[in-house]
Amino acid sequence: MSKVKKVTSHVIAAPVEQPFTSSRGWLYKTRGTCLVEIETDDGVVGWGECYGPSAVAKAFIDTQLGPRIIGRDPFDVEVVWEDLYNRIKDYGPKGMSIAAISGIDIALWDIVGKSCGKPVHKLIGGAFRTEVQSYATGLYFIDFDNLIGEAVEEAEGYVRDGFTAIKMKIGLGSVAKDFERVKAVRDAIGSDIRLMVDANHCFSVPTAIRLGRKLEELDIEWFEEPISPEDIDGYVEVSRALDMAVAGGENEFTRWGFKDAIVRKAMDIVQPDVCAAGGITECKKIATLASAHGVECVPHAWGSAVGLAATLHFLAAIPDQPPSLFPAPPLLEFEQCENPFRDHLAKEPIVQVRGVVQIPTAPGLGVDVDRSIIDKYRVA
Repeated sequence: MSKVKKVTSHVIAAPVEQPFTSSRGWLYKTRGTCLVEIETDDGVVGWGECYGPSAVAKAFIDTQLGPRIIGRDPFDVEVVWEDLYNRIKDYGPKGMSIAAISGIDIALWDIVGKSCGKPVHKLIGGAFRTEVQSYATGLYFIDFDNLIGEAVEEAEGYVRDGFTAIKMKIGLGSVAKDFERVKAVRDAIGSDIRLMVDANHCFSVPTAIRLGRKLEELDIEWFEEPISPEDIDGYVEVSRALDMAVAGGENEFTRWGFKDAIVRKAMDIVQPDVCAAGGITECKKIATLASAHGVECVPHAWGSAVGLAATLHFLAAIPDQPPSLFPAPPLLEFEQCENPFRDHLAKEPIVQVRGVVQIPTAPGLGVDVDRSIIDKYRVA
């Protein structure tokens, strides 16, 4: 019986050639992540990823979590999860502590799959689908003298690349300015392309409702993170006031963190991140909780090829919500900003063809990590 022999966290980062800004004003000058490498005593290596500030995740793994799983059976994935959570819940039931657990959980599933010769999705319930429709996340703010032009040009590029769905940033401090920019994109890409908007929780409740009602004229698929994630009452208000779907939850953690939003139907779509909310183990529970209350689960994804692969396996293993003759399966978020770890970390990168991405079928996550990329971009 194999045992966990070694746990290593790798912090990697790369400069961004063209910095970009989110709706909350965060300026991205680098892309980085924390990868988790777990090795068993019989030589099997599993990979995971933690979403969020990489050095913080590394500190949790190196000082609290990693030493605790040395000598454990990697097949005891859920047992390990509960042990790690109960170790840190007194001071970290949300945030980076859970992201660190997420990376470990994903790496353990990778080991289990490789040991069994099966892809992860076959071990967490099987494949409801062998491919997923993806949407391009982009249209951040770069050139503040040409916000509409740059958005239109970028969106048209995604359509040429084959994407049939796009998500764009909003949050220009004016309902009129946001509406003008979104309308320009809608007019450019036409009515057949699905279009979503993401505010990164930068609006008040009244502003979100005012803007949302305007955006409904443009056939927007969902309004993501309109308001602060702490304000569940506010989410209920926004959701009840708008006909379009309201989405959120990329910065929520564990089944307990999602419980109120789901039970109160504060969101029509919850978006747990597999690399943040508790890994594959916990995201399956979040998806089940959502399904029981008629809420869709469309995971957030914004990381390397490791996290992208983990998200694909999770997507493969969750049912349509609701089931129907002509279902609307959950979408894959395929962010398109500059990211060498999405494009080059895997020896065979994950790609989309006409917007469709195949679920990996090789054992484990199905990602063959290129260690030279880790060495090249390692943060000392």
